[in-house]
Amino acid sequence: MLQISSCIFILSLCIFLGVMIREPRSLWSGVSFFWMMICLALLLFVVFTQYGQWLTSQQIVTYFLVFLLFLTVACILAFPGALILMFFIEGIKVIRHEGLKPSNLLSLLFSILLSAYLVIWPRVANLADRTLSALLYVIISLFALYLLCLMAMYSLSAVLNLIHLRKRRRADYIIVLGCKIMGSRVTPLLAARIERGIELLRCNPRAVLILSGGQGPGEDMPESEAMAAYALEKGVDPERILTESRSVSTQENLLFSMELITKEKPRILLVTTAYHVFRALILAKQQGIRCVGYGAKTKWYFTLNAIIREFIGYLHLSWKKHFLVIGCLTAVLAVLYVITWLI
Repeated sequence: MLQISSCIFILSLCIFLGVMIREPRSLWSGVSFFWMMICLALLLFVVFTQYGQWLTSQQIVTYFLVFLLFLTVACILAFPGALILMFFIEGIKVIRHEGLKPSNLLSLLFSILLSAYLVIWPRVANLADRTLSALLYVIISLFALYLLCLMAMYSLSAVLNLIHLRKRRRADYIIVLGCKIMGSRVTPLLAARIERGIELLRCNPRAVLILSGGQGPGEDMPESEAMAAYALEKGVDPERILTESRSVSTQENLLFSMELITKEKPRILLVTTAYHVFRALILAKQQGIRCVGYGAKTKWYFTLNAIIREFIGYLHLSWKKHFLVIGCLTAVLAVLYVITWLI
């Protein structure tokens, strides 16, 4: 049994590493990592059952394996409860710091609605009866479970795409995505992106910094011009700065920035706020742009609220595929319900 579980874990590890090396900009990075954790939990369980007596005399090894097993099981089983608690606490924080606005209520509403669904509805509906309400609950449960799993894989994939062992990548171009400015002043959120781009520029001596962002409502100049002025104040060589001033969305940021790139098969680093990196990478992938994403830090309580918006943005990009999956699963459940009702 140990040999089988070890082979399964090694296979899952190879699949995960293959996904991360070949193309990490998809949900398969999160899915493969989650599957690897399940295989690791299985392997640890087998080790404890077969070598329990030997491990009792090896305290350090035992403590390490117990911690590893606890970590893997927690990653697999504790997600729903931890998710509700985390979004509830951080939802209150974002309202306290940023004010009571509709866009700041996402985290809190998400946790409240999920709690109500898990706790209240099962008590109200008689799920043991073969009624339409029971079928509706099962269908909504399936939909909610699918979205939760999808969100978990999205969040996990986003985190994995932020992990880099090195900053020096022999990059040719570093694209920094713009965001709203106050008149002509760079906001702290945008300043963090530029600082991250400058940090990578110093680690990649031959790279050029592409600052991308057009002019939106309430802005006195294009975002890229304000970004360039900020970079120059920080001592960046003007010959290593290019600006793109036409874009009004992330898709256009990427599209118009690529028009400034003249080198064939360039090495590109993409810089934006940490919570925005994964969706930006997906958009870059859709445009056939090979790049690696680096995230600029932002406040944690604001990040959770933004992750929900980013996830909704991801669903907007891929809603047809997921709608088809949910539709097929719903149809199967409806057929099974009719069969059991007839029987």
